[in-house]
Amino acid sequence: MKRKLNSNEVIDALTDLFILRGPPAYIRSDNGPEFVAEAVRKWIKAVGAQTAYIEPGSPWENGYRESFNGRTRDELLNGEIFYSLREAQIIIESWRRHYNTKRSHSALGYRPPAPETIIAMDQRPTMH
Repeated sequence: MKRKLNSNEVIDALTDLFILRGPPAYIRSDNGPEFVAEAVRKWIKAVGAQTAYIEPGSPWENGYRESFNGRTRDELLNGEIFYSLREAQIIIESWRRHYNTKRSHSALGYRPPAPETIIAMDQRPTMH
């Protein structure tokens, strides 16, 4: 699995999406090199769309994502060194499960968004 796309790969992926769904009025992205590349900007203009860049460090542009990204960085990525892609996948999945099922969220009254449910062995439904 690749971690980065170059400008040609971005154009290929967007072409496939536009064929399926039609071109959007705007393409919103960060200012990563693959989206500010001249080839991508020319292609976007040629298909009739416009760009809407998210300014770096602007959490008000997408507050939920920026908040999650900040927590992921602070609570997970800054404290780990991954020695393989597989190790990263396992550790990140474990953190994601904890974040979604155990960690309290202030916006939810300090409850987890999707708490795990534990059913006692003697209370489980039986299949007949």
